[in-house]
Amino acid sequence: MIFGKTINKYYKKYFHMFALGLVTLIIVDYVQLEIPNYIGALIDELKLESTDQAGILEYIVDISIFVIIIIVGRFAWRLLIFGASRKVDYGIRNEMFAHAEQLDAEFYSNHKTGGLMAYFTNDLESVRRAVGPGMIMLVDALFLGGLAFYHMFTLDVMLTLFAGIPLLFIAFFGAVMGKKLRNKFKEAQHAFEDLSDFTNENLSGVGVVKAFVKERTEINEFLKANQHAKDKNIDFVRIQAKLQVTITVIVSTVFVVILGYGGYLVSSTSGLPADEQFTIGNLSTFILLFNALVWPMRALGMIINVRSRGKGSLQRIDYILNQEVGVKDGQDLTKVDEIKGNITFKNLTFQYPDANEPVLEDINFTIKQGEMVGVLGKTGSGKTSILDLLLRVYNIDPGQVFLDDIDIMKLPIKQVRNSIGYVPQDGFLFSDSISNNIAFGCRRDEEYFLQIQEAAKLSDVHDNITDFKHGYDTVIGERGVTLSGGQKQRVSIARALIKNPPILILDDSVSAVDTKTEETILSNLRSVRQNKTTILIAHRISTIKDADKIILVEDGKVIDVGTHKELQERSEFYRDLVYRQRLEDEIEVSS
Repeated sequence: MIFGKTINKYYKKYFHMFALGLVTLIIVDYVQLEIPNYIGALIDELKLESTDQAGILEYIVDISIFVIIIIVGRFAWRLLIFGASRKVDYGIRNEMFAHAEQLDAEFYSNHKTGGLMAYFTNDLESVRRAVGPGMIMLVDALFLGGLAFYHMFTLDVMLTLFAGIPLLFIAFFGAVMGKKLRNKFKEAQHAFEDLSDFTNENLSGVGVVKAFVKERTEINEFLKANQHAKDKNIDFVRIQAKLQVTITVIVSTVFVVILGYGGYLVSSTSGLPADEQFTIGNLSTFILLFNALVWPMRALGMIINVRSRGKGSLQRIDYILNQEVGVKDGQDLTKVDEIKGNITFKNLTFQYPDANEPVLEDINFTIKQGEMVGVLGKTGSGKTSILDLLLRVYNIDPGQVFLDDIDIMKLPIKQVRNSIGYVPQDGFLFSDSISNNIAFGCRRDEEYFLQIQEAAKLSDVHDNITDFKHGYDTVIGERGVTLSGGQKQRVSIARALIKNPPILILDDSVSAVDTKTEETILSNLRSVRQNKTTILIAHRISTIKDADKIILVEDGKVIDVGTHKELQERSEFYRDLVYRQRLEDEIEVSS
């Protein structure tokens, strides 16, 4: 068994299952140790000339009853204790996932997906084994072992001492090896994390690997990571094997001693009065009791192993659950019925938690409800960072960003994000049907499929979807790999449109579509987004030239705000962008 803040509450929650299971286990252990006494008595009874068939049958019936009790009892305690351990596993996994969903972007920038999966798989399995099998091993080692010793003492004290003294060596050796096992298991788990990270990244980016013909290089790197994980696991198993082999050698040696000394007792006491004899039946009972004791003796070593692994894994799980949720609601919240879509940035300066200097400096602009606004700038200028703050991905100082003249830090995060439809640059899609991907952000009512189709038409992807064999029920691959880049972007846009939010943000979300499709999508947005705020981040002038206003961003600063015409007249930076893109378009047409 293992204990800690994370797991103790589950012992309390499922106490009835654990308690009933342990009571049943103890009853089974008690009944199990009655069988050797009956078998020994039966052997001695068979030596007597007065033995009758009815007496033998009575012994057999009693032993059969004990066997039935053991069978039923073992089924019961397995159902209760193993069932409870599965419920603990289930509860902690849900708790971990729920907590992981709340952790901020900074945490995920420092922890890779493959490594995090190790917490949800290997570590949880180790904790479950420590809770279920570990508890059974502990009870058997204490109760079954103790009761077996008691029965053995009643048969012969000296023979019992010969059998019991080696347990001291097992306990000492186990205590020494326990800490080493725990440390080696942690090292093995870290190696597994690295291997999972590497595998996850390579399978996700297999297209890039193939494009650069780096299959052999990546295979060699995988072999190195795999070998490292193998070496760490072998180090752990080597110590584990030493512990088990030592226990096996001790148990086998004791068994030889019992046979030798027990045989001597049988022969040396054969001429004594019946109550002073150590009979063959007594020796048989003692051997059967010792066989029953072998499992508790082995369980001592296994407890050390299972507990060491479970404790190490619980510490790793605690690390995840103890991660503080950095982005969360404050205490002084302002609740409003709805957010209309007025946005104000006032003297905003922002620096990422792990950065050395600000990524945004003195940002000032206002967006009114119903406006379509373009945000234009070179790669790395800070456009996406501005929108991350609008989505409350990071904490900022109070009084810098306002929605409907209310400080965004005083608004509930859930309400802020519910009021925004966001289409990110990468257009992440789930490995699910197209309809479920589009409907991800909407309520599933009777007419939701009609809403899905309408959103798909607005994003100009409906015809593409109906061309698929299974239409909207087409299951796309991981991250939407079975769709083209333009189709993924348009499905992502449909997912945001079906939400019908007061604020819609498209972060360079039409870069993978052709000019005609882009014009269709923008035209549809203008018609359905009346009185709703729309923000378009773009690299192409064509995407935002008809916007109500354009915000120019350069090196983390807003350098100008105006219409396409106004910026052409007064901004050399904007004119340069227009000129360069015109040249690119001419080159593309001529080629």
